[in-house]
Amino acid sequence: MSLRVMSGVVVAVLVLAVIFVFMGSGLDFDYIIPKRLERLAGILIGGVCVALSSIVFQTLVNNRILTPAIMGYEAVYLMWQAMLLLILGTHGMAALGVGLNFLMSSFLILIYSWAMHRWLLSQGRRDVYQLLLVGLVLTMVLGTFTQFVQLRISPGEFSVFQNLSYTSFNRAQPETLLYAFLAVLAVCVVGYRYLSELDVLLLGREQAVSLGVNEPQRIRLYMALIAILVAVSTSLIGPTAFLGIFIANITYAITKSRLHRHTLPLGSVVAVIIFITAQLLVERLFNYKTTVSILVNLVCGAYFLMLMVRVRTTL
Repeated sequence: MSLRVMSGVVVAVLVLAVIFVFMGSGLDFDYIIPKRLERLAGILIGGVCVALSSIVFQTLVNNRILTPAIMGYEAVYLMWQAMLLLILGTHGMAALGVGLNFLMSSFLILIYSWAMHRWLLSQGRRDVYQLLLVGLVLTMVLGTFTQFVQLRISPGEFSVFQNLSYTSFNRAQPETLLYAFLAVLAVCVVGYRYLSELDVLLLGREQAVSLGVNEPQRIRLYMALIAILVAVSTSLIGPTAFLGIFIANITYAITKSRLHRHTLPLGSVVAVIIFITAQLLVERLFNYKTTVSILVNLVCGAYFLMLMVRVRTTL
């Protein structure tokens, strides 16, 4: 990846960020601009989480059309939100607060991930595909249970649940942003230490083992880091569905490389560009008559279908 390409996308992010923060703000530094800066921070953290988790996950499973969503993390989050509304109601949710809900949701997703990894990854790489299958089945089971819970809540509570099931940056608050930033920073520090070994895993299990990589241990480590990133992004901005596939494959197309020192930073920048652009379209073009989640899923879902057709025609 050339320095010119990376510089170009970074400049694009800076320009979009300035437009997002100051356009139509009237330079109101008392309310409007601070609120927009909070949303921008949520976009930055959420974009980094989605990009890193998707690219690393595709490396581990050796598949370019899968994302961590197949593991059921987002289904756990939605089930938890539905259960909270059923038990506490809207007033109880408001009393719980965004910060505590963020911590509880993240903790529940991590417990779910730990249980799956403990059960299925104890024998190393050969259980990764079984892990994907179990994750897919659990996603359907949890989704069905969530739908059952939705039938038991009131229309007002259902409206709140719908808002929670969409990608939104309005839930970002200083407290949750601080927790999310610290978690992502810790993941990046740990992951960077073994970044070269992650590149070796691209070669396959036999080659990685022959080159001295403790492959089962690295699989468990990176699956745990992915779970943290997904827990943070889902609890902070909501489910993102197809977005990870779109970001990862656009990144591969731009870099023309699978080396993670190229794909991970560029993928993070691409994710931020997509999020800011979608938010600007929602605010300026559609006047809040649609949501970021709908726009992102529409574009990324169409791209996913094109990618599937292209893969099929090349076989």
